[in-house]
Amino acid sequence: MKKFLAEIDVMPKKEILDPQGKAVTGSMKNLGLSEIQNVRIGKHISLEIEADSSETANAKVDEACKNLLANLIMESYSFKLEEV
Repeated sequence: MKKFLAEIDVMPKKEILDPQGKAVTGSMKNLGLSEIQNVRIGKHISLEIEADSSETANAKVDEACKNLLANLIMESYSFKLEEV
């Protein structure tokens, strides 16, 4: 078995309102950082997985994202996988 590290990013879909990101965008102006706009806030998940191959690990991480880590109605996800 090989060990892999997955770095997963889950973000609200572009068409979904992001109230937390909107609040942070507003706060940027208060801090004198009005150049920063359209902040979107999501979550980052790091996990280790043991699998026979990178293809198997990739499939398992994808399944975990689809079934548990991301709400596919409102969020999209992407991930990078590397052998450790």
